[in-house]
Amino acid sequence: MQIFEIKPAKGAVRRRKIVGKGPGSGHGKTATRGNKGQNSRTGGGVRLGFEGGQTPIYRTLPRRGFNNRLRDPFDVVNVERFSIFENGTTISPKEMKEKGLVRSGAKVKILGQGALKNKLIIKAHAFSASAVEKIKAAGGSVEVL
Repeated sequence: MQIFEIKPAKGAVRRRKIVGKGPGSGHGKTATRGNKGQNSRTGGGVRLGFEGGQTPIYRTLPRRGFNNRLRDPFDVVNVERFSIFENGTTISPKEMKEKGLVRSGAKVKILGQGALKNKLIIKAHAFSASAVEKIKAAGGSVEVL
């Protein structure tokens, strides 16, 4: 058997319905749209979300929340995740991305959850107070980018 000999199963492929091409086609005159009414007309039908004149659900439900377009998104990393680095290493967002600590190219903020044992030089866009405290307690330093 060759690839060009493969055919779909019998009855799997159906002919396209051709409408509005005269009475001999079996789909002439009204072209399967029925007689009269909104849906028989060109451009007929209702818009998306229309509920027949009833107040639509998107107008009955209250709008909630607020999205601040000016918010600066941060990727957050806890100090406990830096245990994978050797003593005296300088860590910037580039190294964090290579090691899989951050995903996007957004700014990086270091938070103070967990313990830090290694002496590290950490460069990031923002630090929490507890993170700075733990990094300095371990003998490291912080640098704000």
